Amino acid sequence: MSKVYKQVPFAAIVPSPKTENESMVTGNWRFLRPVLDKGLCTECKTCWIFCPDACVNYSADEGISFNLKYCKGCGICSNVCPVGAISRVPELDFDE
Repeated sequence: MSKVYKQVPFAAIVPSPKTENESMVTGNWRFLRPVLDKGLCTECKTCWIFCPDACVNYSADEGISFNLKYCKGCGICSNVCPVGAISRVPELDFDE
């Protein structure tokens, strides 16, 4: 019985993944893509806080960006943006 307990990590905490899982890409069925107007963006990071899929990234060099491999196009980021810097554009408007 003690062997079973040794298999489960302490407090059932498992380490977070270190790399992306390419087989779990979920942004393929998105039909509206978030597009950021960097001129309007104040980098308040409200979009980063509210994104349910953690698709909004922030770096001091580049500012706000979106991880489109996992973005489902829900539009929460554009709805919570206080300055309206994020718009939703149809996927068919992009070549990629």
